[in-house]
Amino acid sequence: MAATAPPSPLIPTPTPPETASLRNPIFARIRIAYSSDAPLLHKLIYQLAAYHRRTHIFSSTESSLSATLSNSQPFQSITIFLLEVSPTPFPDVPVGYEPPITRILNLDLPIVDPESQEFGSGGEAVVVGFVLFYPKYGILLGKAGFHVAGIYVRECYRKKGFGKMLLSAVAAQAVKMGYGEVEWFVFNWNVNAIGFYKKMGAEFHEQTTICRLAHDALQACGSLS
Repeated sequence: MAATAPPSPLIPTPTPPETASLRNPIFARIRIAYSSDAPLLHKLIYQLAAYHRRTHIFSSTESSLSATLSNSQPFQSITIFLLEVSPTPFPDVPVGYEPPITRILNLDLPIVDPESQEFGSGGEAVVVGFVLFYPKYGILLGKAGFHVAGIYVRECYRKKGFGKMLLSAVAAQAVKMGYGEVEWFVFNWNVNAIGFYKKMGAEFHEQTTICRLAHDALQACGSLS
């Protein structure tokens, strides 16, 4: 009878390093913007105007933003969600009117932000972007909703989930308030934004044309009454 082969030596299962699940974690927070945030918001809105090729009509000022935010009740008038990030957790304390939304994102690579000092918002926090929205009424739907007037994420933070966080925050607030829709406009040339919105499940109305009265045309039309 052949001898029984000795048992194979036990090979311990390798233990993955503790940092494997969080390669490059970054802490994100969405909160309501207040008048004290006007200087940072003014810079962000100018960058949005540059991205949309509209700096020639940019006339917003820090003072006008501060006054608007001071006189606006969140969700009943103009509201701005501000998105901040930090390499360390945000303090677990109330911030303003509503509790902030916090997330931990695990990135493949760390983000190099050349404007981190310019957009610093206190401590290690840096402002990434914003979304501005206000109530509307869907006359055919028969329900109130939100109109998003502007959403923007700074260039080095794009395609990392931050735009999705901002738009989702507005949608969640609409659902919370029993609203029926969230709508916004997008330029036809902005294929990146269009692709992003389609992934978010947005419907597109190709036959709609935006009409606007502004400046001299607004004054002239108003004088007809």
